[in-house]
Amino acid sequence: MIIRKISDVTPVEWGNGLSHRFLVERDGMGYSLTDTIVWAGTSSPLQYRKHLEACYCISGRGAVIDADGRQHILEPGTMYALDQNDPHHLIADPGEDLRLICVFSPALQGDERHRLAEAQFSHY
Repeated sequence: MIIRKISDVTPVEWGNGLSHRFLVERDGMGYSLTDTIVWAGTSSPLQYRKHLEACYCISGRGAVIDADGRQHILEPGTMYALDQNDPHHLIADPGEDLRLICVFSPALQGDERHRLAEAQFSHY
């Protein structure tokens, strides 16, 4: 059994926020579980080419914009899943951080960080 508190996990600054990675590859579960903060007022062009990801919003507000330019509002109680390695923009509203609980499959190594640039989607 694995038991971890948020205070046990060193956060990773992933680019536009912090990610507490509760489960990673070395834990042998086959997926990762993260508690991720997206800093208020940020926009992150992202794509996970090797991972599928599902995120559940637990606080804050924001949006995810899909490859077709459709904007989907994120607020507590909203889930989105990137089931096709979808490129997307993750946006946190100004004034309040966005907090997401995320699952990655397969598992993250645990130290991944994004290199964010306007012209391209950051990936790992």
